[in-house]
Amino acid sequence: MNTSIWILPMFVMGAGAMMIGYLVHAVLSQIKNHSDERSSRQMLEDARRESEAILRESKIQAKDEVIRAREQFESETKERRQELREQEERVAQRETNLDRKLAMLDKKEQAVDGKLEEISAQKAELNRKSEELDNLISEEKNALQRIAAMSQEEARNELMRQLEEELRNESGGLIRKIKEETELKAEDQARRIITMAIERYAADQVNEITTSTVALPSDDMKGRIIGKEGRNIRSLEAATGVNIMIDDTPEVVVLSGFDPLRREIARISLDRLVVDGRINPARIEEVVAKVQEELEDTIREAGEEAIYELNIRAVAPELIRTLGRLKFRHSYSQNVLRHSVEMAHLMGMMAAELGLDQSIAKRVGLFHDIGKAVDHEVEGNHAIIGADLLKRHGEDAIVYNAVAAHHGDVESESLYAVLATAADSITAARPGARSESTEIYVQRLQKLEALAESFRGVVKSYAIQAGREVRVIVEPSKIDDNEAMQMARNISKQIEHDLQYPGNIKVTVVRETRCIEYAR
Repeated sequence: MNTSIWILPMFVMGAGAMMIGYLVHAVLSQIKNHSDERSSRQMLEDARRESEAILRESKIQAKDEVIRAREQFESETKERRQELREQEERVAQRETNLDRKLAMLDKKEQAVDGKLEEISAQKAELNRKSEELDNLISEEKNALQRIAAMSQEEARNELMRQLEEELRNESGGLIRKIKEETELKAEDQARRIITMAIERYAADQVNEITTSTVALPSDDMKGRIIGKEGRNIRSLEAATGVNIMIDDTPEVVVLSGFDPLRREIARISLDRLVVDGRINPARIEEVVAKVQEELEDTIREAGEEAIYELNIRAVAPELIRTLGRLKFRHSYSQNVLRHSVEMAHLMGMMAAELGLDQSIAKRVGLFHDIGKAVDHEVEGNHAIIGADLLKRHGEDAIVYNAVAAHHGDVESESLYAVLATAADSITAARPGARSESTEIYVQRLQKLEALAESFRGVVKSYAIQAGREVRVIVEPSKIDDNEAMQMARNISKQIEHDLQYPGNIKVTVVRETRCIEYAR
């Protein structure tokens, strides 16, 4: 192909040269015949120019021919390359199809191998069962032969022994079944009683914080409260036992103290002093003393109202006064007096459902936290302090035992302690009853999950329902069903021992095996 490209231009150039030679020869002939030398030169020059023009035209034509030949060659080459590319694609597609078919054949071969293994296993199992059947038949034959050699009395005793053993096995299963059914019924009954009590009683929750604020008519009043060299504010803090914080907050004074009764006395006293306008140490002591007397009446009235609301009789006056002080006591921001009244209502309703004495149940519920009114004055646990206080003022032994035992500090001697524990959990755990910061809440959930994940075989744990339940995912290859049941119990016991929480926490251990395969 390359040779043919160059032959054509050479042929054209040769033809051009022949024409040039012919023209030169003609010109020379004319020169010889021409007499005028000048004309000859002119003709020669013209001939030369014409030959050069012909030569250039021949070169251009040769170049055009070369270009056309090259374009034709490139076109043919491109077509050939396209054909080769298409052939390569067809070959690659055939290779892909062959690979896919080989993969399908491999899968089918694996499936066949699996079926063969399954058939082999089934065959082995069938052989094993056949052997067991042969053994059973042999044992029965031996038993029949032994019975045939027995006397009537011996055969009867042997039959009774086998029957007794069979009945013992069946009775064990029956007892377990009855026990499970009884536990389920008891749980349903308890849930029904508790749910009914909660639905029948609804109370507003009173929450409080450890600070109080007093509004002032103007910021000038802050200077009068402080007094000369701070004598007024020192007298007020000494008389009330609270801290008085005066800062840049406009027209507000903050009272801080953990004793809500003292804080209330300080708030009322400061309100009256601001309204009166006369603020000096003598006047402060006079107002604080008067507020304390008035608040004692308020305390007594609060205790009497709680007793009247619950229709409880024969309560010692000192217990009424101590009970009224709970109006100014808060636990986890929950008002203790309203918590006690609510608990008394719930215990009375549950006692009625169980056929117990409602009046005793209400007394236990109302007095269960009475120790919190004096626990800052007496050393010890509030349940034990309250029980001692009730015992000194002539309450029944059932009542003060249930009060002492409602947190498990002492052993309970009646069902009223169990009811007290349940009712206390309900009133503390229901939504809105108590408040806690987000940080404390998150820390409690993290501790709960960390405790569950500390057990062997646990993959992950999740605290859900605001910490009321923890779900524990275990690795099925390491923990079987019996170990999972034991783990749930161990985790619940560990939570009771290590954590502090309101209400109950449900522990759910999840053990499952998932087999996943994809069909392609």
